[in-house]
Amino acid sequence: MLFERAFELAPFWLPVGLGFIFWDMWVSYRRALFLSKQEYALLEIKVPKDVFKSPLAMELVLQGVYVTFGESTWYDRYILGKVRAWFSLEIVSIEGNIRFFIWTRKGFKQSVESRIYSQYPTAEVYEVPDYTADVPYAKTGSGWVLWGSEFKLAKGDPYPIKTYVDYNLDKDPKEEYKIDPITPMLEYMGSIGRNEQVWFQILVRANKGKKDPTSHWKTAWQDEGKKTIEDIMKQAKERSGPPPEDGEDYRFSNLTEGDRNAIKAIERNISKIGFDCGMRAFYLAKEESFNGLNIPGLLGSLRQYGSNDLNSIIPQRVTQSDFPWQNYVGLRSDVKPFSFRGALVEELKWKLFDAYRHRSWYFPPYERKPFVLNIEELATIFHFPGRVAETPTFKRIESKKAEPPPNLPL
Repeated sequence: MLFERAFELAPFWLPVGLGFIFWDMWVSYRRALFLSKQEYALLEIKVPKDVFKSPLAMELVLQGVYVTFGESTWYDRYILGKVRAWFSLEIVSIEGNIRFFIWTRKGFKQSVESRIYSQYPTAEVYEVPDYTADVPYAKTGSGWVLWGSEFKLAKGDPYPIKTYVDYNLDKDPKEEYKIDPITPMLEYMGSIGRNEQVWFQILVRANKGKKDPTSHWKTAWQDEGKKTIEDIMKQAKERSGPPPEDGEDYRFSNLTEGDRNAIKAIERNISKIGFDCGMRAFYLAKEESFNGLNIPGLLGSLRQYGSNDLNSIIPQRVTQSDFPWQNYVGLRSDVKPFSFRGALVEELKWKLFDAYRHRSWYFPPYERKPFVLNIEELATIFHFPGRVAETPTFKRIESKKAEPPPNLPL
């Protein structure tokens, strides 16, 4: 009876439903057309020999990639299909040689370069070919083996990870006293050998909260942070019990030391601008050189950003393994490469690889829910380290560039 009634009313609801479907297809088509016409550049940054600045300098660089314009009007969004720019911050090790990259639309190339030079005047920035094209990875028969993972936050976005401020790098201590949280990743990347590569990617886009008209994932992380603080205070009040009847001074707050630290950390976190982020990491090697022991090393290179009482970065969409010695962190070692399950594993690996090289996260075909990191957290994970990072394979610029003397005869 219900089905018959719905069929009778089809002339009313069916056009509306088809209209919504058509509109969604139209917006997706215009957006895909707009993105297909964009040109991109991969910039490699040669890190200077001596970096005396704290990661605060990288915060000023990253302010240049906080782009909120480009989709301001309905005409831009729905007729032209425009979306605001996103960027990819990448740290890569090719046979132990560590390199820093920033991927951007070509229209923002000069802006990114000027931001880098403003804070690191002795650095060198070059537009280079995409290194991902040098690895002919395929689903089968390529001769390359891939292990990869995407990442997310263990708790809600308002809870911060450990930043360079927590490691006292904001105080610019002497080089011998610095504890830079990026060094475990650089040491790990520098340890891999011939025919091995490690790729690490952070995709970043300005967070617009609930006002984001181009995303299904409307992350109002600052409002969520205020609500989290209220919940902590409420729980503390409930622990205190009712006020005394004798009229003595009563304080509802029974905050523990952990509560106070969490409130302080959340308040500091939401006070800075935030980015919608996606994160991936790969370990690739030729079949004869693949070493499964490098997998836990890759996961462990992010552990220093986590804490038990606040937040941490944890893996998701982990590719499973093909070799018996790769049974780490819940990876299955019983997957056969030519089984049905093995075919699914290879499909997942290919999709992660394809998403990485296209720097895709925010829109189909590899749309993912982003998490939010503020600019301080980003600068902690991606910055140019000082001499505290003594990784032998981390090549720096040995000489400084200087202008020619003004009286030089021509």
